[in-house]
Amino acid sequence: MKQKIIIAGGTGFIGQYLMKRFREAGYEVLLISRNSSRITWTDAHKIRTALEGAEALINLAGKSVDCRYTEVNKQIILGSRVQTTKQLQLAVDQCSTPPKLWINSSTATIYRHAEDRPMDETEGEIGTGFSVNVAKAWEQAFFEHPTPATRKVALRTAIVLGKGGGVMAPYTRLVKFGLGGSQGSGRQVFSWIHIEDVYQIIRFVMQQPSLEGVYNAAAPGPVFNQQFMQALRERIRPPVYFSSPEWLLQLGAQLIGTETELVLKSRWVIPKKLQEAGFQFRYPTVNEALDEIFGEK
Repeated sequence: MKQKIIIAGGTGFIGQYLMKRFREAGYEVLLISRNSSRITWTDAHKIRTALEGAEALINLAGKSVDCRYTEVNKQIILGSRVQTTKQLQLAVDQCSTPPKLWINSSTATIYRHAEDRPMDETEGEIGTGFSVNVAKAWEQAFFEHPTPATRKVALRTAIVLGKGGGVMAPYTRLVKFGLGGSQGSGRQVFSWIHIEDVYQIIRFVMQQPSLEGVYNAAAPGPVFNQQFMQALRERIRPPVYFSSPEWLLQLGAQLIGTETELVLKSRWVIPKKLQEAGFQFRYPTVNEALDEIFGEK
């Protein structure tokens, strides 16, 4: 009988990639989502049945933060993370054989804007503002109830890079349309992770029963925004490129319905605990990650 992996909120870019990789590895993968044909958030019985005896529950649920932070959107962003986590907690509590491991998404945005030093899990300073408050509430909902039979790990995930989805599409468009220069000062740090390393981290955590608590899921080679944009230009080769000052980014963000925080916040995050545990990244540098994405190696 196949071992079971449950992915909650698994219809997005990361969830679909994880589903494919786990199925390739021989697991039965079940999805919980708003529009899943199998298990929806409104069916508590099906959720609990799915969780019974699972190897791992991976919760990715939450509205995208790529939107304007209106009061309505803020409530949905917060609620879609906290309420689904609490709902899963209730289901885990009701299982006679609960999942061995529960991995919950969190975000590297929880740390403050940092241009002076990197943030790790022990020395990192928690920031302020809406996005940070969401991250704190999300982690609190995850850790506030003990689960003696289920190990819990929160992954503070950096910006995920991979083919065919996530941030690569908008960044590629920017470069192609001539806006491939620095954004803002260009000195803000860009912490990132290749999507394959997200999968490999989950596999690693599954195989290491001593790992629990909070881990930074970020590549060990963060770069400045200007370095990342240069690396993209080297692969896309636009005929011209212009930088985007902050005032222009503010205007553009309003036009396309997003927030400048997504590109201007300096996220300098390093995976200290994962490296200390012995995890080896497949794509430790941004050039290796982009070579894979653009098919150069």
